[in-house]
Amino acid sequence: MRLPSHRWMKYRWILPTFIFVCLSLSGYLLFPRLSLLNSDQTITNDETGTKTHKILVWHWPFGNSFNLDGDFCKDKFRVPNCIMMDNQSRLSEADIVIFHNRELIQYQQRLPVNLKRPEKQRWVWLTMESPENNGDVKSFAGDFNWTMTYHQDADIYSPYGFMVPKESETYEPLESFIPKDKTDLACWVVSNYSPRHKRSTIYEKLKTVIPIKVYGGAVNKRLDDQTLLPTISRCYFYLAFENSVSRDYITEKLWRNAYMSGAVPVVFGPTREEYEAVAQTDSFIHVNDFDTVEDLGEFLKTLAADRERYASYFNWRRKYTVEIKHWVELACKFCPKISSMPPHKVYEDLDAWQ
Repeated sequence: MRLPSHRWMKYRWILPTFIFVCLSLSGYLLFPRLSLLNSDQTITNDETGTKTHKILVWHWPFGNSFNLDGDFCKDKFRVPNCIMMDNQSRLSEADIVIFHNRELIQYQQRLPVNLKRPEKQRWVWLTMESPENNGDVKSFAGDFNWTMTYHQDADIYSPYGFMVPKESETYEPLESFIPKDKTDLACWVVSNYSPRHKRSTIYEKLKTVIPIKVYGGAVNKRLDDQTLLPTISRCYFYLAFENSVSRDYITEKLWRNAYMSGAVPVVFGPTREEYEAVAQTDSFIHVNDFDTVEDLGEFLKTLAADRERYASYFNWRRKYTVEIKHWVELACKFCPKISSMPPHKVYEDLDAWQ
């Protein structure tokens, strides 16, 4: 039945409204990503909606720079949506800015406290030194938001090395992990020798019990990158003695010099518990396990003569491998975590934290 003209005028809004709703729904269904972007101004860069972060290296540690051309983090370490840059003029663009401590305490570089700092920008304090060698950091109170060090509780954990589980356990004879040309009982590579170091006292006592081959700048017998590991591999034991006893301070002396050469490390540094937090229990010998240095020396002589027992210190290699990662790689891999980090954290007392 045909509606009277006055009744049609009453319902004249229904048809255009119906058409508008249909078009809106079809647009959302066909172009959902466009619709979401129109309703939310946050710009994303890939199908997962991950934000691109920018890391500014304010200055390179010890002047050892990287070429950051191209998509550096993605090309080198397979980390997308992460731009690393080292042009100080781009300070205002950066989500985080990394400052290496050594150049700051030696006044080779300064914090840009005189420049406007974006509200959400976070400053990162980078150091790989022990507190004893970090200088006076009290003046940095309230400047830094995050830390990047070997400390296990650092915001960006950057240890000297890692034990990484293998995809599957291997079952080769333990002998296959031990270099065949071992001729020396123990060796030590040292450049910074000081009588005030506790490690020097241990060495002086230990050398009266066992023979120790010494290399490095301290005795004018330097080893380059090509000769370092082959030389240490000829030793049954390597003295991985740290120059400072500090929390979590476990350096390349363990990871590179000992593990990568195939010598059993005799460690001196933080507690056994701190070593066990990052390395397998049966992969090293700790000086503190013995009542006297003389007892340690006698143990090493006995162990080297017992082939089977000595081989047991290589058992971990069936399940793990050692990796050494540069702090630049770890910084790139930190990128996806930036958005989830505490936004208002500030270190008011770096000296107490380290």
